[in-house]
Amino acid sequence: MGGELAADIAVIGGGVGGCAAALAAARAGKTVVLTEETPWIGGQLTSQAVPPDEHRWIEQFGCTRSYRTFREGVRSYYRDHFPLTAEARAKPDLNPGNGGVSRLCHEPRTALAVLQQMLAPHVHSGRVTVLLRHGLRGAEADGDRVAAVTVGGLDTGREVVLRARCFLDATECGDLLPATGTEFVTGSESARETGEPHALAGDADPLDMQAVSWCFALDYLEGQDHTIGKPEQYGFWHEYKADFWPGRQLGWTTPWPWDHTPNRNSLFPVEGKNSCWLFRRILDKGNFLPGAYASDVTLVNWPMIDYWLGPLFGQGEEEARRHREAAKQLSLSFLYWMQTEAERFDGGCGFPGLRLRRDVVGTEDGLAMYPYIRESRRIRAEFTVLEQHVSADCRREPVAEKFPDSVGVGAYRLDLHPSTGGRNYVDMASLPFQIPLGSLIPVRMENLLPACKNIGTTHVTNGCYRLHPVEWNVGEAAGLLAAFCLDRGLAPRQARRGPMLADFQGLLAREGVELDWPRMGKL
Repeated sequence: MGGELAADIAVIGGGVGGCAAALAAARAGKTVVLTEETPWIGGQLTSQAVPPDEHRWIEQFGCTRSYRTFREGVRSYYRDHFPLTAEARAKPDLNPGNGGVSRLCHEPRTALAVLQQMLAPHVHSGRVTVLLRHGLRGAEADGDRVAAVTVGGLDTGREVVLRARCFLDATECGDLLPATGTEFVTGSESARETGEPHALAGDADPLDMQAVSWCFALDYLEGQDHTIGKPEQYGFWHEYKADFWPGRQLGWTTPWPWDHTPNRNSLFPVEGKNSCWLFRRILDKGNFLPGAYASDVTLVNWPMIDYWLGPLFGQGEEEARRHREAAKQLSLSFLYWMQTEAERFDGGCGFPGLRLRRDVVGTEDGLAMYPYIRESRRIRAEFTVLEQHVSADCRREPVAEKFPDSVGVGAYRLDLHPSTGGRNYVDMASLPFQIPLGSLIPVRMENLLPACKNIGTTHVTNGCYRLHPVEWNVGEAAGLLAAFCLDRGLAPRQARRGPMLADFQGLLAREGVELDWPRMGKL
């Protein structure tokens, strides 16, 4: 495909928010083109291989109806296609992996299948066009409006010019923002600017961002040897120790996020230690009939593979490539260390039976197609969510700030991983929060909307607004907002004012978007 392609709405980036945006806009009757640079739509859920991080009320409330449809679709996929035990099949809250981090730990290929099923009616009707393996090449802006976006086929080299009335940035790093001249923020703000207790005490640092992680999937076959070749940078990572870390990077001891005291981990369950294997296990063979699987499958998104030696954007493509490669080398080095040197529960060293499951993530090297991105460029928005709005320690009442322009809800701790500025975890209780429409409205651009982790938050509040259900809600709200405004000839900022806000919130409610929480305690 080459030349030009026109649609009502162009969604650049096919991750969690991008898929939700495309679905919402298509349900509203709009034509959509959705681009994605990897072979898989789904972002965090698929190409980054991370099962959903969710709050503890997710089975009852606290997400959109379409996200709930996705969750139930995952469970139905296993019930319809896999040899579950009778006990597992009967569980209404089936958790395929029984991982400790989520009530729905599942394989990335399952998420991909469900997302494809959800989009299928709109793709088959021609309302949604999906361009896989297409990356952003450039954009054309006319004053305060985006006129066109150019994407290129990463396999073919052919370029496609996308023309639309509204453009949504759902790229993992907010790449459309600089391409269009949209005002944005990166990294860590200064406390002088935001007044946040956990913002930087001195000047802002645009390059101080949360660590990324290049995830991978493993199973374990005792008595077999699946040791990978020694990674090129193994010598460096074997000796590396950050000043704020309790031991070497390749080791079982990590800091507890909330107080930085040493946390003793182990691979498999050992009394008195935390089992990494169970943390993000995405397939529990006990859920399936005997013989169906030789092993559990776990997803390695553990503190040991957090990469913080530099950001993946903001310093030029050559520097970004260097850090991407180093992040991959860290992940492979940690696997090699586990296979050859890690302390065993029986007193030996190494777990050569750990097998890299390349098929689970769909790559030849066995690492996820894309790094797990925790922090993106963020728009300069009409309204920016601050720590004071959502932190349990900052609020005089046990509720987060009430936003009259709410377009959804979310809940998660203010969870910031170590940063490229050399800072340790920042992790503290938050209160169940709302997503204000003002955080989706750029200060100047009229037909561009954020649709993932690039809304008007700060480095601190991004820590609780970055998770899967919230990104889905943001994308869905952006898709519905674009459709709403196109139907009425409005700029998105006009939907935030007067009777239009009530009309838009009414649309959200009819579409199953929850706008407020019951009275809740802190997380």
